[in-house]
Amino acid sequence: MSQLRDPDKQHPTRQLAALGALWPYMRRHRALASGWLFFLALSSAATLALPVAVRHMIDRGFASHDSGLVNATFLALFALALILAIATAARYFCITLLGERAIAALRGILYAHLIRLDVAFYERNRVGELISRLGTDTEVVQTLIGSSISIALRSVVMVIGAAALMAWTSPRLAGLTALVIPVVVVPIALYGRRLARLSRTNQDRIADTSAIANETLNAVQAVKAYAREGIESARYGDAVQRALRAAQKRIAARAVLTGGVIVLIFGAITLVLWAGARDVLAGSMDAGRLIQFMLYAVMAASSVGALGGVWGDVLRAAGSMGRISELLAEHPSIADPAHPAVLPRPAQGAIAFEHVEFRYPTRSDTPALHDFSLRIHAGETVALVGPSGAGKSTVFNLLLRFHDPQRGRVTLDGVDLRTLRLDDLRGALALVPQETVIFGASAADNIRFGRADASDHAVHAAARDAEAFGFLGDQPEGFETQLGERGVRLSGGQRQRVAIARAILKDAPVLLLDEATSSLDAQSEAAIQAALERAGRGRTTLVIAHRLATVQRADRIVVMDQGRIIAEGSHDALLREGGLYAELARLQFAVA
Repeated sequence: MSQLRDPDKQHPTRQLAALGALWPYMRRHRALASGWLFFLALSSAATLALPVAVRHMIDRGFASHDSGLVNATFLALFALALILAIATAARYFCITLLGERAIAALRGILYAHLIRLDVAFYERNRVGELISRLGTDTEVVQTLIGSSISIALRSVVMVIGAAALMAWTSPRLAGLTALVIPVVVVPIALYGRRLARLSRTNQDRIADTSAIANETLNAVQAVKAYAREGIESARYGDAVQRALRAAQKRIAARAVLTGGVIVLIFGAITLVLWAGARDVLAGSMDAGRLIQFMLYAVMAASSVGALGGVWGDVLRAAGSMGRISELLAEHPSIADPAHPAVLPRPAQGAIAFEHVEFRYPTRSDTPALHDFSLRIHAGETVALVGPSGAGKSTVFNLLLRFHDPQRGRVTLDGVDLRTLRLDDLRGALALVPQETVIFGASAADNIRFGRADASDHAVHAAARDAEAFGFLGDQPEGFETQLGERGVRLSGGQRQRVAIARAILKDAPVLLLDEATSSLDAQSEAAIQAALERAGRGRTTLVIAHRLATVQRADRIVVMDQGRIIAEGSHDALLREGGLYAELARLQFAVA
């Protein structure tokens, strides 16, 4: 489950304040914002001028039977309509493009921030929910900027303008209108809170569906292997139904709010106009003046109704922006120091673990490494062996500085890793993980992931060293062949050889091999072992291996159990010594 706080449970006023975080992204496009405001003012002015033209047509044109005045009035109406059309189109263009540009910037910044958060953050949170925030939440905010905010501001301008002109047209009727406003506004405000809660719940349920889909689709082979298609489909269907029920409640609440707004507002208008009609019958008001007041009242009422309609969008966007702002407020616990140290040039690759104590944040009751000390000389090949859970992968995680130890320190060439820039540290390490990562790109780009500026010749050379040149060259488009998402077009062994080529291309002083040959057949493994030996010459190589046949020629084998070193030495020496290594060897090699 996600450990992120839920900003949607905040008070609505504080929730709306989250929209203020949008200003920096909109401020970058002042020209579009200025154009939007100018055309908004122009279209509002043209709309508010229409009732005046209608009044003159009724009171002067019809009453005087002057066809020329009637023609001039209708010509003025057409001119106003033309101005309104042009201003509305320009306003739509400016605000929609402003929304697209602002959200593009927001998405780029949010993704760049997420990709830089530490590994511990991803251990606490579901990737599916993060993707939902990156996609669905930003789409909700885009709707606000590109549409709802324009409607809301235009409605506010129209309400203020129409109210002022209502007071100018008939102070008495305007005063009567003011008396009934609280009867209309208070119920809408109270019901709006319920709509806000339902909107937030709806967004949470949508995020749940995204998390489930991301989890199962990324593990589709396991789903199929265990014949879980039906079960997982039902689980996703249940999540969709929960989201649908939440959406139905939100839609019903919004429908009730919309209907209530119309009844209350137009009921109030009807009451006021009834009083005005009596004034016309009594001769104290002209018919044209009443029609003008009525048109302004309808404009004001429609604008208030539009505000009620977009209020739900505003609250949804506020909740979404709150979730986005919460992610942007996350700070990685693993970060560059304020005054970083510098590795020797060139880096030698000497590694030291000094009395390291480490517990994973999610498993704080059990130490992964306990008083762990290990020195690895530059250019030495050291293998880490031991049962699952012994702490071998933790050694790699601390060396890559995915986590920091609670006690002790880890050094590279005598420099504490915590004093180095992360890019400098990780630039000195090349990793071949047990779970191979292949991107949905070309074979060349997947290998070039190890060094972005590598030439085609260097890519091909790395592929040869990793015994990958043959099968990649035989692809339909050679090294430009798209390997598919997660490398679905390659076998497990082929994917691993691409990962090895990537590490070879990086040409780092330290090579980290985490079961690097576990997916290879015996023939390929022999070839890869030779390639890795060539790649490791002059470099420090740290190997994690369960298959002891792959580490027999290591300079030193370190045996680990329960986060401690219990033995170390050569393969033959450890066999003679007996103990855990000899037992593992007996099980794998049938050694008596």
